[in-house]
Amino acid sequence: MFDALSGRLTGILDRLRRRGALSEADVAEALREVRVALLEADVALPVVRSFIEDVRAKAVGETVLRSVTPGQQVVKIVHDALVAMLGPPAPGIDLNAPAPVVILMLGLQGSGKTTSAGKIALRLRTKDRKRVLLASLDTQRPAAMEQLATLADRAGVMSLPIVPGQKPVEIARRALGEARQGGFDVLVLDTAGRLAIDEALMAEVAEVAAVARPHEKLLVVDAMTGQDAVTVARAFHEKVGVTGIVMTRMDGDARGGAALSMRAVTGAPIRLIGVGEKLDALEDFHPERVAGRILGMGDVVSLVEKAAATIEAEEAEKLAAKLQKGTFDLEDYRKQLAQITKMGSLQGLLGMLPGVAKVKAQLAEAKLDDRILKRQLAIIDSMTKAERRKPEIIKASRKRRIAAGAGVKVEDVNRLLKQFDDMTTMMKRMQKLGQKGLLRHGLFGLMPGGGFPGLPGGRRPF
Repeated sequence: MFDALSGRLTGILDRLRRRGALSEADVAEALREVRVALLEADVALPVVRSFIEDVRAKAVGETVLRSVTPGQQVVKIVHDALVAMLGPPAPGIDLNAPAPVVILMLGLQGSGKTTSAGKIALRLRTKDRKRVLLASLDTQRPAAMEQLATLADRAGVMSLPIVPGQKPVEIARRALGEARQGGFDVLVLDTAGRLAIDEALMAEVAEVAAVARPHEKLLVVDAMTGQDAVTVARAFHEKVGVTGIVMTRMDGDARGGAALSMRAVTGAPIRLIGVGEKLDALEDFHPERVAGRILGMGDVVSLVEKAAATIEAEEAEKLAAKLQKGTFDLEDYRKQLAQITKMGSLQGLLGMLPGVAKVKAQLAEAKLDDRILKRQLAIIDSMTKAERRKPEIIKASRKRRIAAGAGVKVEDVNRLLKQFDDMTTMMKRMQKLGQKGLLRHGLFGLMPGGGFPGLPGGRRPF
Protein backbone atom coordinates (compact mmCIF):
# COMPACT_ATOMS: atom_id res chain seq x y z
CA MET A 1 0.00 0.00 0.00
CA PHE A 2 2.79 2.45 0.87
CA ASP A 3 4.80 1.72 -2.29
CA ALA A 4 5.01 5.31 -3.59
CA LEU A 5 5.76 6.81 -0.16
CA SER A 6 8.24 4.05 0.65
CA GLY A 7 10.10 4.62 -2.63
CA ARG A 8 10.35 8.38 -2.01
CA LEU A 9 11.45 8.15 1.62
CA THR A 10 14.02 5.38 1.09
CA GLY A 11 15.54 7.42 -1.77
CA ILE A 12 15.79 10.56 0.40
CA LEU A 13 17.22 8.76 3.43
CA ASP A 14 19.66 6.68 1.36
CA ARG A 15 21.28 9.91 0.18
CA LEU A 16 21.77 10.94 3.82
CA ARG A 17 23.25 7.54 4.69
CA ARG A 18 25.87 7.83 1.95
CA ARG A 19 27.26 11.10 3.31
CA GLY A 20 30.11 10.93 5.77
CA ALA A 21 29.06 14.14 7.56
CA LEU A 22 25.82 16.09 7.77
CA SER A 23 25.11 19.77 8.27
CA GLU A 24 21.89 21.41 9.42
CA ALA A 25 21.35 22.47 5.81
CA ASP A 26 21.55 18.81 4.65
CA VAL A 27 18.93 17.77 7.22
CA ALA A 28 16.69 20.73 6.37
CA GLU A 29 16.82 19.90 2.65
CA ALA A 30 16.00 16.24 3.31
CA LEU A 31 13.08 17.18 5.58
CA ARG A 32 11.65 19.48 2.89
CA GLU A 33 11.58 16.47 0.53
CA VAL A 34 10.07 14.27 3.27
CA ARG A 35 7.36 16.91 3.84
CA VAL A 36 6.42 16.91 0.13
CA ALA A 37 6.42 13.10 0.02
CA LEU A 38 4.05 12.87 3.02
CA LEU A 39 1.67 15.50 1.58
CA GLU A 40 1.63 13.72 -1.80
CA ALA A 41 0.80 10.50 0.07
CA ASP A 42 -2.36 12.21 1.42
CA VAL A 43 -1.19 12.64 5.01
CA ALA A 44 -3.16 15.45 6.72
CA LEU A 45 -1.28 18.77 6.78
CA PRO A 46 -1.37 19.26 10.61
CA VAL A 47 0.02 15.73 11.03
CA VAL A 48 2.84 16.45 8.53
CA ARG A 49 3.76 19.69 10.33
CA SER A 50 3.91 17.96 13.70
CA PHE A 51 5.97 15.07 12.26
CA ILE A 52 8.53 17.35 10.56
CA GLU A 53 8.97 19.51 13.66
CA ASP A 54 9.47 16.43 15.83
CA VAL A 55 12.13 15.01 13.49
CA ARG A 56 13.88 18.38 13.03
CA ALA A 57 14.14 18.98 16.79
CA LYS A 58 15.92 15.64 17.27
CA ALA A 59 17.93 15.49 14.03
CA VAL A 60 19.81 18.82 14.12
CA GLY A 61 21.29 18.30 17.58
CA GLU A 62 25.05 18.08 18.06
CA THR A 63 24.81 14.43 19.15
CA VAL A 64 23.45 13.43 15.75
CA LEU A 65 25.40 15.72 13.43
CA ARG A 66 28.75 14.88 15.04
CA SER A 67 28.11 11.15 15.46
CA VAL A 68 30.07 8.53 13.51
CA THR A 69 27.01 7.62 11.40
CA PRO A 70 24.78 10.72 11.29
CA GLY A 71 22.74 9.42 8.32
CA GLN A 72 21.79 6.25 10.19
CA GLN A 73 20.88 8.31 13.25
CA VAL A 74 18.50 10.45 11.20
CA VAL A 75 16.89 7.31 9.70
CA LYS A 76 16.29 5.99 13.23
CA ILE A 77 14.75 9.31 14.29
CA VAL A 78 12.42 9.25 11.24
CA HIS A 79 11.49 5.62 11.99
CA ASP A 80 10.69 6.42 15.65
CA ALA A 81 8.64 9.47 14.60
CA LEU A 82 6.65 7.32 12.16
CA VAL A 83 5.95 4.78 14.92
CA ALA A 84 4.77 7.61 17.20
CA MET A 85 2.54 8.97 14.40
CA LEU A 86 0.95 5.56 13.83
CA GLY A 87 0.34 5.15 17.56
CA PRO A 88 1.40 2.68 20.23
CA PRO A 89 0.60 -1.03 19.69
CA ALA A 90 -2.99 -1.85 20.70
CA PRO A 91 -4.73 -5.20 21.19
CA GLY A 92 -6.80 -6.27 18.18
CA ILE A 93 -10.04 -6.09 20.18
CA ASP A 94 -10.42 -5.32 23.87
CA LEU A 95 -12.61 -8.01 25.45
CA ASN A 96 -11.91 -6.96 29.05
CA ALA A 97 -15.55 -6.37 30.03
CA PRO A 98 -18.51 -8.40 31.37
CA ALA A 99 -20.16 -10.69 28.80
CA PRO A 100 -21.71 -10.09 26.41
CA VAL A 101 -19.02 -7.63 25.24
CA VAL A 102 -20.74 -5.31 22.75
CA ILE A 103 -18.80 -4.21 19.66
CA LEU A 104 -20.38 -1.44 17.58
CA MET A 105 -19.28 -1.28 13.93
CA LEU A 106 -19.31 2.26 12.51
CA GLY A 107 -18.53 3.71 9.09
CA LEU A 108 -19.83 4.88 5.75
CA GLN A 109 -21.55 2.67 3.19
CA GLY A 110 -18.98 0.85 1.06
CA SER A 111 -16.17 1.06 3.63
CA GLY A 112 -16.23 -2.71 4.18
CA LYS A 113 -18.08 -2.52 7.51
CA THR A 114 -20.29 -5.59 7.11
CA THR A 115 -17.45 -7.73 5.74
CA SER A 116 -15.23 -6.56 8.62
CA ALA A 117 -17.95 -7.60 11.09
CA GLY A 118 -17.83 -11.12 9.59
CA LYS A 119 -14.02 -11.17 9.71
CA ILE A 120 -14.01 -10.08 13.38
CA ALA A 121 -16.58 -12.76 14.23
CA LEU A 122 -14.41 -15.46 12.62
CA ARG A 123 -11.32 -14.16 14.41
CA LEU A 124 -13.06 -14.12 17.82
CA ARG A 125 -14.41 -17.64 17.30
CA THR A 126 -11.16 -19.24 16.08
CA LYS A 127 -8.47 -17.22 17.83
CA ASP A 128 -10.16 -16.24 21.11
CA ARG A 129 -12.59 -19.20 21.35
CA LYS A 130 -15.58 -16.90 21.94
CA ARG A 131 -19.27 -17.48 21.25
CA VAL A 132 -20.27 -14.64 18.95
CA LEU A 133 -23.64 -13.24 17.92
CA LEU A 134 -23.83 -11.00 14.84
CA ALA A 135 -26.71 -8.55 14.41
CA SER A 136 -27.41 -6.21 11.52
CA LEU A 137 -28.99 -2.83 12.30
CA ASP A 138 -28.84 -1.78 8.66
CA THR A 139 -32.44 -1.22 7.59
CA GLN A 140 -31.38 1.15 4.79
CA ARG A 141 -29.36 -0.96 2.37
CA PRO A 142 -31.25 -3.70 0.49
CA ALA A 143 -30.24 -7.23 1.56
CA ALA A 144 -27.76 -5.90 4.15
CA MET A 145 -29.22 -8.16 6.85
CA GLU A 146 -29.14 -11.19 4.55
CA GLN A 147 -25.50 -10.42 3.68
CA LEU A 148 -24.51 -10.41 7.37
CA ALA A 149 -26.43 -13.66 7.96
CA THR A 150 -24.46 -15.28 5.10
CA LEU A 151 -21.17 -14.01 6.53
CA ALA A 152 -22.14 -15.33 9.98
CA ASP A 153 -22.80 -18.74 8.47
CA ARG A 154 -19.41 -18.73 6.71
CA ALA A 155 -17.69 -17.65 9.95
CA GLY A 156 -19.42 -20.40 11.90
CA VAL A 157 -21.22 -18.03 14.30
CA MET A 158 -24.86 -17.18 15.05
CA SER A 159 -26.73 -14.24 13.55
CA LEU A 160 -29.80 -12.51 14.98
CA PRO A 161 -33.01 -13.66 13.23
CA ILE A 162 -34.43 -10.96 10.94
CA VAL A 163 -37.73 -9.36 12.01
CA PRO A 164 -39.06 -7.14 9.19
CA GLY A 165 -40.15 -3.59 10.09
CA GLN A 166 -38.05 -3.16 13.23
CA LYS A 167 -36.02 0.03 13.71
CA PRO A 168 -32.25 -0.05 14.46
CA VAL A 169 -32.72 0.77 18.18
CA GLU A 170 -35.35 -1.97 18.54
CA ILE A 171 -33.02 -4.47 16.84
CA ALA A 172 -30.18 -3.43 19.17
CA ARG A 173 -32.38 -4.05 22.26
CA ARG A 174 -33.50 -7.44 20.93
CA ALA A 175 -29.90 -8.41 20.08
CA LEU A 176 -28.74 -7.47 23.58
CA GLY A 177 -31.49 -9.62 25.12
CA GLU A 178 -30.69 -12.58 22.84
CA ALA A 179 -26.97 -12.30 23.64
CA ARG A 180 -27.62 -12.33 27.39
CA GLN A 181 -30.14 -15.18 27.33
CA GLY A 182 -28.08 -17.24 24.88
CA GLY A 183 -24.87 -16.98 26.92
CA PHE A 184 -22.89 -15.31 24.14
CA ASP A 185 -19.45 -13.86 24.94
CA VAL A 186 -19.52 -11.16 22.26
CA LEU A 187 -22.26 -9.25 20.42
CA VAL A 188 -21.24 -7.50 17.19
CA LEU A 189 -23.68 -4.80 16.02
CA ASP A 190 -23.34 -3.76 12.37
CA THR A 191 -24.83 -0.28 12.00
CA ALA A 192 -26.18 1.28 8.81
CA GLY A 193 -23.97 3.46 6.66
CA ARG A 194 -24.58 6.31 4.24
CA LEU A 195 -22.79 7.49 1.15
CA ALA A 196 -21.77 10.59 3.11
CA ILE A 197 -21.90 11.96 6.66
CA ASP A 198 -25.35 13.37 7.52
CA GLU A 199 -27.27 14.31 10.66
CA ALA A 200 -29.73 11.40 10.37
CA LEU A 201 -26.89 8.86 10.32
CA MET A 202 -25.15 10.45 13.31
CA ALA A 203 -28.38 10.70 15.33
CA GLU A 204 -29.14 7.02 14.66
CA VAL A 205 -25.62 5.91 15.64
CA ALA A 206 -25.74 7.98 18.86
CA GLU A 207 -29.16 6.50 19.77
CA VAL A 208 -27.95 2.93 19.20
CA ALA A 209 -24.79 3.60 21.24
CA ALA A 210 -26.90 4.94 24.15
CA VAL A 211 -29.01 1.75 24.18
CA ALA A 212 -26.27 -0.85 23.53
CA ARG A 213 -23.55 0.83 25.62
CA PRO A 214 -20.77 -0.77 23.53
CA HIS A 215 -17.40 -1.57 25.07
CA GLU A 216 -15.74 -1.16 21.65
CA LYS A 217 -16.77 1.36 18.98
CA LEU A 218 -14.79 0.39 15.91
CA LEU A 219 -14.71 2.79 12.98
CA VAL A 220 -14.22 0.99 9.67
CA VAL A 221 -12.37 3.15 7.14
CA ASP A 222 -11.45 2.36 3.54
CA ALA A 223 -7.73 3.13 3.19
CA MET A 224 -8.27 3.96 -0.51
CA THR A 225 -10.37 7.06 0.27
CA GLY A 226 -7.44 9.29 1.30
CA GLN A 227 -8.25 12.60 2.98
CA ASP A 228 -12.00 11.80 3.00
CA ALA A 229 -11.24 9.01 5.48
CA VAL A 230 -9.77 11.57 7.89
CA THR A 231 -12.92 13.74 7.66
CA VAL A 232 -15.13 10.68 8.32
CA ALA A 233 -13.01 9.62 11.30
CA ARG A 234 -13.18 13.09 12.86
CA ALA A 235 -16.98 13.28 12.44
CA PHE A 236 -17.66 9.87 14.02
CA HIS A 237 -15.21 10.47 16.84
CA GLU A 238 -16.79 13.80 17.76
CA LYS A 239 -20.29 12.29 17.78
CA VAL A 240 -19.89 8.88 19.46
CA GLY A 241 -16.24 8.59 20.55
CA VAL A 242 -14.31 5.99 18.55
CA THR A 243 -12.28 3.46 20.59
CA GLY A 244 -10.45 1.87 17.66
CA ILE A 245 -10.08 1.88 13.89
CA VAL A 246 -10.25 -0.94 11.35
CA MET A 247 -8.49 -0.03 8.09
CA THR A 248 -9.77 -1.99 5.09
CA ARG A 249 -8.12 -2.54 1.69
CA MET A 250 -4.64 -2.11 3.14
CA ASP A 251 -3.44 -4.46 0.40
CA GLY A 252 -4.41 -1.94 -2.31
CA ASP A 253 -2.23 0.62 -4.10
CA ALA A 254 -3.50 3.74 -2.31
CA ARG A 255 -1.07 6.42 -1.16
CA GLY A 256 -1.52 5.45 2.49
CA GLY A 257 -1.89 8.90 4.04
CA ALA A 258 -5.19 8.03 5.73
CA ALA A 259 -3.52 5.32 7.82
CA LEU A 260 -0.78 7.73 8.87
CA SER A 261 -3.29 10.42 9.88
CA MET A 262 -5.88 8.35 11.77
CA ARG A 263 -4.18 8.19 15.17
CA ALA A 264 -3.39 11.91 15.26
CA VAL A 265 -6.89 12.95 14.16
CA THR A 266 -8.97 10.71 16.47
CA GLY A 267 -6.55 9.74 19.22
CA ALA A 268 -7.92 6.19 18.75
CA PRO A 269 -5.50 3.42 17.75
CA ILE A 270 -5.64 1.45 14.52
CA ARG A 271 -6.47 -2.00 15.88
CA LEU A 272 -6.98 -4.18 12.81
CA ILE A 273 -6.26 -4.06 9.08
CA GLY A 274 -8.04 -5.81 6.23
CA VAL A 275 -5.53 -7.28 3.77
CA GLY A 276 -7.77 -9.10 1.32
CA GLU A 277 -11.30 -10.17 0.46
CA LYS A 278 -11.22 -13.56 2.21
CA LEU A 279 -12.89 -13.87 5.60
CA ASP A 280 -9.59 -14.65 7.33
CA ALA A 281 -7.75 -11.69 5.75
CA LEU A 282 -7.70 -9.61 8.93
CA GLU A 283 -4.51 -8.81 10.83
CA ASP A 284 -3.35 -6.96 13.94
CA PHE A 285 -1.87 -3.54 13.27
CA HIS A 286 1.78 -3.19 14.35
CA PRO A 287 3.01 0.43 14.07
CA GLU A 288 6.69 -0.53 14.30
CA ARG A 289 6.41 -3.12 11.52
CA VAL A 290 4.50 -0.73 9.25
CA ALA A 291 7.10 2.01 9.84
CA GLY A 292 9.82 -0.49 8.92
CA ARG A 293 8.05 -1.35 5.66
CA ILE A 294 7.58 2.33 4.78
CA LEU A 295 11.33 2.93 5.22
CA GLY A 296 12.27 -0.15 3.18
CA MET A 297 13.43 -2.14 6.22
CA GLY A 298 10.92 -4.89 5.54
CA ASP A 299 8.74 -6.79 7.97
CA VAL A 300 10.27 -10.23 8.34
CA VAL A 301 8.44 -10.87 11.64
CA SER A 302 5.03 -10.59 9.93
CA LEU A 303 6.25 -12.75 7.05
CA VAL A 304 7.33 -15.50 9.45
CA GLU A 305 4.03 -15.24 11.37
CA LYS A 306 2.06 -15.47 8.13
CA ALA A 307 4.06 -18.53 7.06
CA ALA A 308 3.60 -20.20 10.45
CA ALA A 309 -0.16 -19.59 10.31
CA THR A 310 -0.68 -20.92 6.78
CA ILE A 311 1.94 -23.64 6.22
CA GLU A 312 1.07 -27.01 7.74
CA ALA A 313 4.04 -28.27 9.76
CA GLU A 314 3.40 -31.95 8.96
CA GLU A 315 3.14 -31.28 5.23
CA ALA A 316 6.31 -29.14 5.33
CA GLU A 317 8.23 -31.98 7.04
CA LYS A 318 7.08 -34.47 4.37
CA LEU A 319 8.23 -32.10 1.61
CA ALA A 320 11.60 -31.59 3.33
CA ALA A 321 12.09 -35.35 3.51
CA LYS A 322 11.28 -35.72 -0.19
CA LEU A 323 13.74 -32.93 -1.05
CA GLN A 324 16.49 -34.74 0.84
CA LYS A 325 15.74 -38.04 -0.92
CA GLY A 326 15.50 -36.39 -4.34
CA THR A 327 11.95 -37.73 -4.89
CA PHE A 328 10.28 -34.30 -5.20
CA ASP A 329 7.68 -34.37 -8.02
CA LEU A 330 5.14 -32.01 -9.61
CA GLU A 331 2.46 -32.98 -7.10
CA ASP A 332 4.78 -31.76 -4.31
CA TYR A 333 5.53 -28.61 -6.33
CA ARG A 334 1.79 -28.01 -6.61
CA LYS A 335 1.39 -28.24 -2.81
CA GLN A 336 4.14 -25.64 -2.39
CA LEU A 337 2.46 -23.27 -4.85
CA ALA A 338 -0.90 -23.71 -3.07
CA GLN A 339 0.70 -22.86 0.29
CA ILE A 340 2.28 -19.70 -1.14
CA THR A 341 -1.09 -18.52 -2.53
CA LYS A 342 -2.63 -19.01 0.94
CA MET A 343 -0.10 -16.55 2.39
CA GLY A 344 -1.40 -13.67 0.27
CA SER A 345 -0.41 -11.72 -2.84
CA LEU A 346 3.15 -11.93 -4.21
CA GLN A 347 3.53 -8.15 -4.04
CA GLY A 348 2.36 -8.16 -0.42
CA LEU A 349 4.84 -10.89 0.55
CA LEU A 350 7.71 -9.19 -1.28
CA GLY A 351 6.87 -5.92 0.48
CA MET A 352 7.79 -7.61 3.78
CA LEU A 353 11.36 -8.29 2.65
CA PRO A 354 14.06 -5.73 3.53
CA GLY A 355 15.42 -3.63 0.65
CA VAL A 356 12.64 -4.52 -1.80
CA ALA A 357 11.79 -0.82 -2.33
CA LYS A 358 15.21 -0.34 -3.95
CA VAL A 359 14.50 -2.94 -6.64
CA LYS A 360 10.88 -1.93 -7.19
CA ALA A 361 11.54 -1.01 -10.82
CA GLN A 362 13.07 -4.42 -11.56
CA LEU A 363 10.13 -6.15 -9.86
CA ALA A 364 7.71 -4.09 -11.96
CA GLU A 365 9.54 -5.20 -15.12
CA ALA A 366 9.35 -8.81 -13.99
CA LYS A 367 5.55 -8.36 -13.84
CA LEU A 368 5.16 -10.51 -10.75
CA ASP A 369 1.51 -11.35 -10.67
CA ASP A 370 -0.61 -13.73 -8.59
CA ARG A 371 -2.02 -14.98 -11.91
CA ILE A 372 1.36 -16.62 -12.61
CA LEU A 373 0.88 -18.93 -9.62
CA LYS A 374 -2.75 -19.62 -10.54
CA ARG A 375 -1.69 -20.39 -14.11
CA GLN A 376 0.96 -22.83 -12.89
CA LEU A 377 -1.56 -24.52 -10.59
CA ALA A 378 -3.99 -24.83 -13.52
CA ILE A 379 -1.27 -26.43 -15.68
CA ILE A 380 -0.40 -29.03 -13.02
CA ASP A 381 -4.11 -29.70 -12.41
CA SER A 382 -4.48 -30.52 -16.12
CA MET A 383 -1.89 -33.31 -15.85
CA THR A 384 -2.59 -36.94 -15.03
CA LYS A 385 -1.22 -38.49 -11.83
CA ALA A 386 1.39 -40.36 -13.88
CA GLU A 387 2.54 -37.09 -15.52
CA ARG A 388 2.88 -35.36 -12.14
CA ARG A 389 4.95 -38.24 -10.77
CA LYS A 390 7.13 -38.55 -13.90
CA PRO A 391 7.31 -35.19 -15.76
CA GLU A 392 9.84 -36.69 -18.20
CA ILE A 393 7.01 -38.54 -20.00
CA ILE A 394 5.39 -35.23 -20.99
CA LYS A 395 6.14 -34.87 -24.71
CA ALA A 396 4.62 -32.77 -27.52
CA SER A 397 1.13 -34.34 -27.70
CA ARG A 398 0.75 -34.37 -23.91
CA LYS A 399 1.90 -30.75 -23.70
CA ARG A 400 -0.78 -29.72 -26.21
CA ARG A 401 -3.47 -31.56 -24.22
CA ILE A 402 -2.31 -30.05 -20.90
CA ALA A 403 -2.17 -26.53 -22.40
CA ALA A 404 -5.70 -26.87 -23.79
CA GLY A 405 -7.01 -28.15 -20.47
CA ALA A 406 -5.42 -25.26 -18.53
CA GLY A 407 -6.37 -22.62 -21.09
CA VAL A 408 -2.72 -21.62 -21.71
CA LYS A 409 -0.13 -21.87 -24.48
CA VAL A 410 2.29 -24.76 -24.94
CA GLU A 411 5.08 -22.26 -24.16
CA ASP A 412 3.63 -21.82 -20.65
CA VAL A 413 3.75 -25.57 -20.08
CA ASN A 414 7.36 -25.65 -21.32
CA ARG A 415 8.26 -22.78 -18.96
CA LEU A 416 6.79 -24.60 -15.95
CA LEU A 417 8.60 -27.84 -16.80
CA LYS A 418 11.89 -25.93 -17.27
CA GLN A 419 11.51 -24.25 -13.87
CA PHE A 420 10.77 -27.58 -12.23
CA ASP A 421 13.73 -29.21 -14.00
CA ASP A 422 16.08 -26.42 -12.85
CA MET A 423 14.80 -26.80 -9.28
CA THR A 424 15.27 -30.57 -9.19
CA THR A 425 18.77 -30.24 -10.75
CA MET A 426 19.78 -27.82 -8.00
CA MET A 427 18.33 -30.13 -5.34
CA LYS A 428 20.33 -33.08 -6.70
CA ARG A 429 23.50 -30.97 -6.55
CA MET A 430 22.71 -30.02 -2.96
CA GLN A 431 22.28 -33.70 -2.11
CA LYS A 432 25.52 -34.61 -3.92
CA LEU A 433 27.58 -31.85 -2.27
CA GLY A 434 26.22 -32.52 1.22
CA GLN A 435 26.48 -30.05 4.09
CA LYS A 436 30.30 -29.90 4.10
CA GLY A 437 30.44 -29.44 0.35
CA LEU A 438 27.92 -26.61 0.48
CA LEU A 439 29.92 -24.86 3.19
CA ARG A 440 33.10 -25.21 1.14
CA HIS A 441 31.76 -24.26 -2.31
CA GLY A 442 28.90 -21.95 -1.30
CA LEU A 443 26.11 -21.14 -3.75
CA PHE A 444 28.49 -21.42 -6.72
CA GLY A 445 28.71 -25.15 -6.08
CA LEU A 446 25.06 -25.40 -7.11
CA MET A 447 25.65 -23.67 -10.49
CA PRO A 448 26.25 -25.70 -13.65
CA GLY A 449 29.95 -26.66 -13.58
CA GLY A 450 30.35 -24.84 -10.28
CA GLY A 451 30.58 -21.55 -12.18
CA PHE A 452 28.56 -18.37 -12.28
CA PRO A 453 26.01 -17.83 -15.09
CA GLY A 454 26.44 -14.73 -17.20
CA LEU A 455 30.22 -14.42 -16.82
CA PRO A 456 32.76 -15.61 -19.46
CA GLY A 457 33.57 -19.25 -18.85
CA GLY A 458 31.14 -19.27 -15.91
CA ARG A 459 33.91 -17.93 -13.66
CA ARG A 460 33.18 -16.42 -10.27
CA PRO A 461 32.83 -12.63 -10.00
CA PHE A 462 35.55 -12.44 -7.31
